[in-house]
Amino acid sequence: MKSKILTVFSAIFGLLLLNSGLDKHFHYMPIPEGLPEEVVKDNAAFMEIGWLLPLIGLAEIIGGLLIIFPKTRALGALIVFPVMVGVLLTHILVAPEGLPVVLVIWAILIWIIIDNWRKYLPLIGK
Repeated sequence: MKSKILTVFSAIFGLLLLNSGLDKHFHYMPIPEGLPEEVVKDNAAFMEIGWLLPLIGLAEIIGGLLIIFPKTRALGALIVFPVMVGVLLTHILVAPEGLPVVLVIWAILIWIIIDNWRKYLPLIGK
């Protein structure tokens, strides 16, 4: 039962990442009204660095696809981890109103990492 719940949450998380990554390339989602000024400034800075948003989007697309499938979920979690650190820090420091949703997403990511812990041991020499 626990593994089925994780599979459902992982699929939702993977699809969320896939959607976010695709939007960074195709810009099909409207920008929400009333964003904090610092978020707008941060996004403008990302746009100035022309290669950064496509790179983040690519990591989200690849990581999201890998997280959807149980066999590749551990690798997907490693790929999206740095992106998710940025999302968490943004919501802690700049836009705390979105923090509850980010914490739920982080709980899913941590669950995926814990569930795949044995696969990571060779990376740290164990």
